[in-house]
Parts: sequence; structure tokens; C-alpha cells
Amino acid sequence: MGDRLETCFDRLRTEGRAGLFPFVTAGDPDLGFTRELLPLMTEAGADGFEIGVPFSDPLADGPTIQRSSMRSLAGGTRLSSVLEMVGEVRADIPDTPLVLMTYYNPIIAMGLAEFVRGASRVGADAVIVPDLPPEEAGTLVGIMNDYPLEPVFMLAPTSTQERIELVTDVGGGFIYYVGQMGVTGARDALDSDLGATLGKINRVKNRPVLVGFGIKTPEQAAEVAGHADGVIVGSALIDVMEAQASREDKMRAACDYIASLREGLDRSKTVS
Repeated sequence: MGDRLETCFDRLRTEGRAGLFPFVTAGDPDLGFTRELLPLMTEAGADGFEIGVPFSDPLADGPTIQRSSMRSLAGGTRLSSVLEMVGEVRADIPDTPLVLMTYYNPIIAMGLAEFVRGASRVGADAVIVPDLPPEEAGTLVGIMNDYPLEPVFMLAPTSTQERIELVTDVGGGFIYYVGQMGVTGARDALDSDLGATLGKINRVKNRPVLVGFGIKTPEQAAEVAGHADGVIVGSALIDVMEAQASREDKMRAACDYIASLREGLDRSKTVS
């Protein structure tokens, strides 16, 4: 199949566009919903997805994603069933990068080798484990080296030069830059140091940088795209779906929101 992430970022670079990677909690409200939603959001303008595996103690996540995790767990979603859903949706969006985001506990419970094998088999492209820093990820990364699965690590506004270089050396796929200190959640304003910190990372990076945490509006997405290769939008997307009652309305609202972000990103590239 080739490297979907690399192909995706090459295409975006050629077109002079920034990537749009929505985050969804798998199984909120159920896995059938997620399975149907991802291809629709691709049509609306998403370039790839971050698929969250629900966890009972999501340390990095704010109230919105915590609620979506609880709804998903209440519906019986587990890591194994998320992998199954990824395999099904892969058939509909064969070229779209699918990145799993899971805390370390579910991976340990499944078994590291079994998880890596399973994620590769269903067509996942990369894995983000927010509570596993690169210094402690050697065993998992070692297993992933034998599979077409990339370990994605995070950098934050407080990351030292040493940490930036470590993540550049050890990681794969892309670098996830946490645009705000604290937990996930849509913000009304972006970090004022964003450009300066991303400048530091851009000088040493060897792969694309995507910015997540805090992006809410098309204008914010466009502002971030001026400094990075793409944006990850999670809480604001889940907020938009939460506000609707029916499945159809949730899907429509999600796609309209993604289309508005895509338009904002593309407009910013034509202006610059």
C-alpha cells in the first residue's frame, strides 16, 4: 500500500495546502456511527483522522473528550472492537491516513506485540500514546520497527531543545505539537508564542508538524497553518456533534464544520 502519511503530506505540500486531521472518539455514540462518519468527513475535506480509543482515565483530555470517552465505554467499546472498526472503514477510505490515539493501559492489557500486529493488520498508519514519553517507549517502538506502523510523539510549548531533537530522532509519521498547555479543549485564543516555538521545531524537524489542542474556528486553523503542516481538531468537533440530537444531524453538523475548517485553511494558503 505504501506509506499513506508520507503520500498524504507530499500531496498537500505539492498543492500548497495544510492538512486537516479531525479527532473522533471511536464508539461515540457507537462504533457504527464512527464507521459511517469517517468517509463522510473525508468527502467534507478531512485529509486523515486521529481515532481515539476510549479510556476510563484520560489524563490529557478535557471535559468534552472525557464525556465522549464515557459515552463510548458505556456502549461497550474496547480496543479490540476499535481495531475491527478501523479495518472495516479502511475498505472505504483506502488512501486516508488513520492514526490511533490510545493511552498505554489498553495496549498493555492487550499485549504490546498483539496490539502492534493487530493495528498494522487493519491498516492503521501510526499510534499516539499521550502517557508514554519517548524515553520510556523503547519496547513498543522496537516492536513497531518490524511493522508499517509509526510512533508519533508530542512536543509542547515547554519542550527543551533536547526533547525536540529526541522526538525528531525517535518518532515517525509526524510530530504532534500541543498548541496549548493543559488538557484538550477548544479555546477562544491561541498561544501567543505559537509561531516562535514552531519556528524552533521547524529548524530541526525531519517530518511534518501537526498542531492540536485548542483549535476551534476556521480563522484559528488558518493562523496555525501559517506555521505548521496541518491541524488536529477534536474537542470543537465533538462539541458540534454533542449539540445535535439525532445521528443524521450529528453527522451533518460534523461535515459542515469540517468543510468550514477546510475552507478556512485553503483560503489562508491562497492569501499567503
